[in-house]
Amino acid sequence: MSQVARNVKILHDMHMQSAPHDSRYVKRTVWTFASASFLHDMGADMIFAIWPMFLTTVLGANMAMVGLIDGLGNAFVSIAQAMAGYLSDRLGKRKPFVWMGYFFGGIAKIGYALAPTWHWVIPFRVLDRSGKMRGAPRDAIVSDLSTDHNRGRHFGMLRMMDNAGAMAGILAAIVLVPLIPLRTLIMIAAIPSMLAVLLVLGVYHEKKHNGTQVFKGIRLKDLSRDLRLYIVLSAFFSLGAFSYSFLLLSAKALGFSVGTMPVLYLLYTAIAAAFSLFFGKLADRAGRKIVLLFSYGCWVVVALLFLFFRSPIVVIAAFALYGVHIASLEPVQKALAAELAPKHLVASTLGGYQMVIGLTSLPASLLAGVLWDRFGLGAPYLLSLVLTVFAGFLLLFLKDGSPIKG
Repeated sequence: MSQVARNVKILHDMHMQSAPHDSRYVKRTVWTFASASFLHDMGADMIFAIWPMFLTTVLGANMAMVGLIDGLGNAFVSIAQAMAGYLSDRLGKRKPFVWMGYFFGGIAKIGYALAPTWHWVIPFRVLDRSGKMRGAPRDAIVSDLSTDHNRGRHFGMLRMMDNAGAMAGILAAIVLVPLIPLRTLIMIAAIPSMLAVLLVLGVYHEKKHNGTQVFKGIRLKDLSRDLRLYIVLSAFFSLGAFSYSFLLLSAKALGFSVGTMPVLYLLYTAIAAAFSLFFGKLADRAGRKIVLLFSYGCWVVVALLFLFFRSPIVVIAAFALYGVHIASLEPVQKALAAELAPKHLVASTLGGYQMVIGLTSLPASLLAGVLWDRFGLGAPYLLSLVLTVFAGFLLLFLKDGSPIKG
């Protein structure tokens, strides 16, 4: 055997030992989590489509209380993900956090359906959003079972099924709202979440972690220069990436009727579902940075379209491009954070990263609303443009360790 052949064999053996990147166990695990995501998001988006109407018309909440309830939910998403990531690393267990997250979501939906007034919704909303604790441990499992050559594809699969479940939930709500009471619809929405619990408990079998490394917590000095830079630039981008609700309000301000809002929501969700896996695979081949820069560029174009155009066709195109932005953003964000994380702190890092994104998202939407009230529709988009361009500039200095295949 020639020296070149021996070197190739050594590299192949090292690659095969690093992670069973396409073994039956890995495929089954990824598909299990992807299917659970589909089921849970189906139930969640059945509720999302009618949530404000349920709070106001059925439970008697005013708009201030709607904002309070949703704001508390968003805050607990960030806290739950960070705590679950930390505890998952500390205990060396992932599975309990995953299935309990789906279980909390299912129980919360039952609570919504039985709530006599909006006051009773608050603890169930906190429980529902705390169920997001499943995110960091689940993503850590997927990252640990992946290699640099398929991590983007695996995260893309999760996002594709998330968005496909959202589409199914929206369509189910459109069909069922005229036929059954809202409380009954919300009770039905609990079923997919409970099926997700059974799927994770019955199909995924967590393997014991090898090694004797003691988890001592996570400190700033444990994080590499690139990871710290990535968290900072992501925070700047998130501060400008206000809620998609403002896109819907923008469309309404530009002449679209309230009845078209679910259709616009469905449009970008469908496109995000269709292209998430594609962009995950592209990130494996071309590198994470390139796809992330493309995603930032898509958001810049969306903002420019809303700033300078008023045509209905352009607004529809902006929502379609927003779907491309989401499809290219979400799989790459987590994959890159996982790759930059210390190997024994993947769940903690992902949880902390999601907490930063979540906490900056809260003032982002608040600031967008204040700017809109004071200066008009274009002001939040202009601020977002500045922050996105700055985040993209910082991204240029990030060393992308992901592979680039020929």
